[in-house]
Amino acid sequence: MTRLFLTLLLFCSTFTTNAGTTLEDYSAGYNAPRQGLDLRPHLGVLRAGSDRYTIQEVLQLPFHIDTSVFHAGRTLNNGVNSLWLKLTVRNNTANDSSAVLFAGWHDYMYWYEPGSNGQYRLHTQTGLMTDNAGVERWDHYAFPVEVPAGQTKTYYLHISNSYYRENALQPLLFNQFEYYDFRHVTSNYYKQEALIIQIIIGMLLVFLSITVINYTQLPDRSSLYFAGYILGLIVYFALRLDAKPYQLSFSHHWPKLKYYWDIPALFFCFYVMYFMFGNVFLSLRERYPLMEKIFRWSAWVSSVLMLLSVYCIYRAWYDIPGKMYTYFYFGTLAPLGAGLVALAQRSRHHPLIRFFLFGSIAIYVLSFCAFVFNREPVGLTAIPELVTPSGMLVVGVLLQALFFAAGLSYRNKLVHQEKTKTQELLIKQLNKNKELQRKLNEQLEELVKEQTTEILRKKQELEEQRKLQLEIEYGKKLSEIELKAIRAQINPHFIFNCLNSIQLFVMQRDYEYAQKYLSDFSYLIRKTLDFSRRNFISLSDEITYLNTYLGLEKMRFEHKMEYEIVVDPTIPTGELEVPAMLLQPYVENAVKHGMNNEAHTTGKLTIRFNQDDEEEMLECVIEDNGIGIERSKALRQLPPHHQSSGMEISLNRAELLNKMYNTEIQIEIIDKTLSQYPESGTIVRILIPQL
Repeated sequence: MTRLFLTLLLFCSTFTTNAGTTLEDYSAGYNAPRQGLDLRPHLGVLRAGSDRYTIQEVLQLPFHIDTSVFHAGRTLNNGVNSLWLKLTVRNNTANDSSAVLFAGWHDYMYWYEPGSNGQYRLHTQTGLMTDNAGVERWDHYAFPVEVPAGQTKTYYLHISNSYYRENALQPLLFNQFEYYDFRHVTSNYYKQEALIIQIIIGMLLVFLSITVINYTQLPDRSSLYFAGYILGLIVYFALRLDAKPYQLSFSHHWPKLKYYWDIPALFFCFYVMYFMFGNVFLSLRERYPLMEKIFRWSAWVSSVLMLLSVYCIYRAWYDIPGKMYTYFYFGTLAPLGAGLVALAQRSRHHPLIRFFLFGSIAIYVLSFCAFVFNREPVGLTAIPELVTPSGMLVVGVLLQALFFAAGLSYRNKLVHQEKTKTQELLIKQLNKNKELQRKLNEQLEELVKEQTTEILRKKQELEEQRKLQLEIEYGKKLSEIELKAIRAQINPHFIFNCLNSIQLFVMQRDYEYAQKYLSDFSYLIRKTLDFSRRNFISLSDEITYLNTYLGLEKMRFEHKMEYEIVVDPTIPTGELEVPAMLLQPYVENAVKHGMNNEAHTTGKLTIRFNQDDEEEMLECVIEDNGIGIERSKALRQLPPHHQSSGMEISLNRAELLNKMYNTEIQIEIIDKTLSQYPESGTIVRILIPQL
């Protein structure tokens, strides 16, 4: 009884004439039906036609009761529809009243309330095209109506819609409990719709996965076009994936992308990708050239219309894309039907046509049925809606995707069978070729054997002649170099200096030094003649030879010279062989130029033998503290590229040994002055491979 009494009390109201509607005896404690109080008979309406009025101008204009502007469902909007609603509430009770006004979801909404000074101020500004800062919109669209006890207040609501499909406009007045109940019921409805969209997206993702797998097996443009078609549908449905009514979800930064993308998406999916996919999928260029031109030009026209619709949306001409799509849809029904009939007549010779036909018929028949059975009074523009008012078009989309995906799989199967047949024919032909090749090989083998025997005989003769000639040339060069080496080793100046030293020791009656000097000198001459006839000697003989030579030079320089021979203890000097007389010219050159440095009272010469086990190389380093190569050349006024004859002979001899014995003897001469060493002198680095 209490619920009924409060309900009757709410509906007991009085109305003014053209000044607006007055709701008497309204309080916050009423309990109206769950759907709220219908305010259509109680609202004053002003058709603005555009957004040129301000709140100050609206206050001076007359309002009238006009229920024709309200509608429970969506309706067609051919332009900007701008309305002003006036609500006057008088509270005759002893309690303050509090309620909310809900008028639906619209593009632009402005709620004005009176201030304490009697001036109206904008309390709330919201709308589908303006409120893009968040995704929770329930509180934004519930406008507060608060009237203190014994007072009267008038509120103004400005609604402007520019979208070609205007949402339901049915203002209701709720208390807080009713509004939360209304939110709960409406949210459950949209959650069911969101679940359906999730299922659709899941099925489209399955089709996309199948297409990707087919493309990996057989790269083909038809798979790419079909993948583009599926991706367009996935994006289209994903933008409409709302858990609550008209929430912007992840696209809240671009509201137009959600509410206006349907027309470009339909052009892209059902015409551009459709014609391009059919052109490649059916191989129209090879089979039906005339139809290939029709499909190609249709794809171009659809692309132009899609771009025009995007431009119209950008310019806020929202009704033009819907009309454009509708006219194009009905204008292409007959030509497309004729084309499908022409393809059906050729389906016996081309099995892929059946998949294309079934998919095309499913989408266009069910889309036409969705238009016919549409219950909303929105005219011809019911075509673009994919989710509401009917699920027929959704079924058509899924059926088309299913048939096209099956057709791609069947096409891959045909291509695989064709490849298998081609491979079998190639194998048969290959077997025939092998048999023919075997016979030809038998004939050629006999000829090759005869020719090979003759070629090998001549090759052997030429090889023997070449070896003999090389041995003669190398022997001749080696003999010449050996003679030059003997002359370089036993040069007259050195012999003369040695004899003078011996004579000096005899005259000084130093018979012990004279005898030792003469003994070492005779040993050096004998070994020089002996080594000159050999290409390789042991490292121990080479070290003994160098010790003898340096001892003579040290006695001749009257102990103004120091030398040191350092040998790595791991080196087997008795077993390791080195080229004979290869090091002596560099040692002699170091003695000659290393003892002339006025910066040092005593010349110092160091010879080091190191073993490189990784590269199996013997490293010999000859280092002196003389004046260096460049300064020595400058003092002697020799050409800049002049080199001593002994060193030149050793270098030529190393090159000849590399050719004869396939060795890699490397010689590097470093002027320490040019290489930024702390002191002057020369370093000779010789790398000898182990033989």
